[in-house]
Amino acid sequence: MSEWERLDRFLRTDPRDVGCDEAMAVLHIYVDLIVAGEGAAGRYPGVAAHLAACGPCAEDFTGLLAAVASD
Repeated sequence: MSEWERLDRFLRTDPRDVGCDEAMAVLHIYVDLIVAGEGAAGRYPGVAAHLAACGPCAEDFTGLLAAVASD
């Protein structure tokens, strides 16, 4: 990725994005809300924004969702 691409990506960051630490702190709650059909993105828009932008956190989310949904 070029420096211009990095800058562009940074400038397009959703201001609601809560970052990795906060998203990971509530990820289990977010997943439980999704499984229950409770509209997690509406309750935690900053987490939804972060998961859309951060590949590693989105992978953690996908794995946790799969684990919880398989129970």
